[in-house]
Amino acid sequence: MAEAHAAVAFQFTVTHEGIDFDINHEALKAVFESGRRSWVKKFRRFQNGMVNTTYPASPLSWLAVVTAVTACSLARLDPSMGMIDKLKENVLPVNYLGPAPTIYLSTVIFATLLWLGIIFTLRFILKRLLSYKGFMYEGRGKISLKTKIWGMLLRCFVTSKPRLFSYQNALPNLPLPPLQDTMRRYLLSVRGFLNDEEFERMELLVKDFEVGLGPRLQRYLKLKWWWSTNYVSDWWEEYVYLRGRDPIMVNSNYYGMDSIAMAPTYIQAARAANFTLSLLRFRREIERETLKPLIMQGMVPLCSYQYERLFNTTRIPGLESDTLVHHKDSKHIVVICRGRFYKLVFQVNATMLNPAELQKQFQWIIDDPSEPVDGEEHLPALTAGDRIPWALARQRFFTRGVNKISLRAIEMAAFIVVLDDEAQDYDVEPLKGILANQKLPPWYKGRPQESTDNQFPTPVKDNWNQNRMLDRFSHSLLAGNGHNRWFDKCFNLVIFKNGRMGVNAEHSLADAPVMAHLFEYAFGEDIMDIGYNDDGSCKGEVKATYAPPLRLKFELSEEVTAVIETSLQTAKKISDDLDFHLLVHNQFGKGAMKKCKVSPDAFIQMGMQLAYFRDAGKFNLTYEASMTRLFRDGRTETVRPCTISSCDFVRCMEDPSTTREQRLAAFRKACETHVTGYRDAMCGMGIDRHLFCLYVVSKYLNEESPFLQKVLSEPWRLSTSQTPHQQMNKLDISKHPEFISAGGGFGPVAHDGYGVSYIIAGEDVIFYHVSGNKSSGNTDSWRFAKGIAKANNDILALFQ
Repeated sequence: MAEAHAAVAFQFTVTHEGIDFDINHEALKAVFESGRRSWVKKFRRFQNGMVNTTYPASPLSWLAVVTAVTACSLARLDPSMGMIDKLKENVLPVNYLGPAPTIYLSTVIFATLLWLGIIFTLRFILKRLLSYKGFMYEGRGKISLKTKIWGMLLRCFVTSKPRLFSYQNALPNLPLPPLQDTMRRYLLSVRGFLNDEEFERMELLVKDFEVGLGPRLQRYLKLKWWWSTNYVSDWWEEYVYLRGRDPIMVNSNYYGMDSIAMAPTYIQAARAANFTLSLLRFRREIERETLKPLIMQGMVPLCSYQYERLFNTTRIPGLESDTLVHHKDSKHIVVICRGRFYKLVFQVNATMLNPAELQKQFQWIIDDPSEPVDGEEHLPALTAGDRIPWALARQRFFTRGVNKISLRAIEMAAFIVVLDDEAQDYDVEPLKGILANQKLPPWYKGRPQESTDNQFPTPVKDNWNQNRMLDRFSHSLLAGNGHNRWFDKCFNLVIFKNGRMGVNAEHSLADAPVMAHLFEYAFGEDIMDIGYNDDGSCKGEVKATYAPPLRLKFELSEEVTAVIETSLQTAKKISDDLDFHLLVHNQFGKGAMKKCKVSPDAFIQMGMQLAYFRDAGKFNLTYEASMTRLFRDGRTETVRPCTISSCDFVRCMEDPSTTREQRLAAFRKACETHVTGYRDAMCGMGIDRHLFCLYVVSKYLNEESPFLQKVLSEPWRLSTSQTPHQQMNKLDISKHPEFISAGGGFGPVAHDGYGVSYIIAGEDVIFYHVSGNKSSGNTDSWRFAKGIAKANNDILALFQ
């Protein structure tokens, strides 16, 4: 009741003496501050919008143009070549305004039109410059004169302090490849693993499509290309992510891990507080657009649109398709701890809670002895199971009463923080060589094994002298226990009992490189800017007393509890079937690969091709994700590493009669082919997104295409992706190898296949996140990981 009274700015009562006003000054101040913040944000959005709209010029340049044109007019020079007089005589009411105001107004109108013309001309030139992709195909030290001239012109437009979305309107549209080119590249991509009979059948399907339905679908797709900023991204988001009715846990969501070699604190509440504040700083930079866009090679900007929905976003389940809902602002997060939900307000009266105050709030949640109500502990399992039961349950049981209020608090939160009641960690033994002779920060307290806390997991050794702690850590971040992650939220920040940290992210709103950028920034803020006291607690003092976090309430009937338990069983089945291994490949890393004078990514991909052939006894369709953020609203494209050249290389390696020189030549050719395919994908000349969009058009037209059905039903039994490292200069792992992150991973795409995410962490180590399904009978992630390590060593031996 006290809180309700405090929320009212003024009250009045009618007595026999008149009306008695009771004014609450604190409430009035809160109302005023709330309104002020709202107008400040509106003004900032308007200001940013003006800056982005006028880029590569600026709003102030309008004043310069008006001044210049006015000065010319006063000097009796006519820069308009008669246009000002025509505006004065034919457009403006001279009799009403008078001669002098009409002259000045016509001058301003002409100057404004001239200014807009300059803006669109500069933007057209910049877009044409950014459309040039010849630099992508030139090796280091082999820069053509054309590229040098292009680089000098482009540097004239690249500002030193761009805003996050400054370049958005100048980025070129994703090109639509000619149908014949895509068909030719497709046939080349499958020739390596198809036998002669299968390839002949595929050639016939391609030929029928090229002369039949294909050109018609291409014409419709051309219309979409003309009309939209990106002919792929909206359909990709809708049909690949949001319309999937299978569980998104493991099948869609992905995870990221903490720094591999350091533990800044073992206090769970302190780590949660510092990292939450770090993430909110990143959100503030997005809102104010002060975050610099990523620039490739110091000149070419990447698309930033995926940053818009990193926070305050939730996936809402539907019967046929889910929906992404993004809120412009949120002043709270939701914390999940031991099956209970809490609303934690991090901003009060325009003031952000400091780290010490946030730690106190998190610690209050941890110390809260209350128990979850019936069904509450397993409630998040709804987001882990099939989508249709969750959509029906949401419509029936969460649209009224306390359930609606609590669910709305979850969906409107900036993000979710999960305070796990278990500890996760990893053994530093494989990294001792990397960390040798390194001067660690003064607050570094050593590895958890040196701690007296008995909650740390015990290493489980196997016969390969590695431990499975990383496997358990990764499995926990990807799936949890099936009911302690809200998988629909933009991301779950998971803080383990011993202060270790990770993230589980929803995939439809942003790809892994964008989420990696967020957490790399937050990790730098957490460690290098905010920091911790000597005892591991947060720095600062509790300056004010805030209300404790609000416990969210649920009323869960037996009917909805039954749905929850069904979803939990589905989630547990998926989680129990997940076969996961995280390989720390510390025999060599990027440094040795560069000495071989080949692309590190091509080296790794050829190693996986060799390992997969040895594991499965055959070649198979392979997926590697490549970004298309050189274009507006770009997301990803598929690189197909299993090529004719890669298959020839693998056969050469497995043939004992071949010489070292033959194997080395085959390897170099396979790497060159792979690099060319990767560049094609980045430059909008890939295969699979084009075919995917043609398939969508065919469905809209109710046309059946045997070729497209065949292509899109082919399983990706080896799905791979590289996680970028060091997108922020602050985290220089060459100087601070203890900052090395193990990256993240995802589940297998095909039931009988592997999912492999890898991160090249510095010069000496690579992390491979290998996933599979135990029930497939054909895959073993541990076996495949060892095969990758052996294949890499066998390839490196060719150069020795």
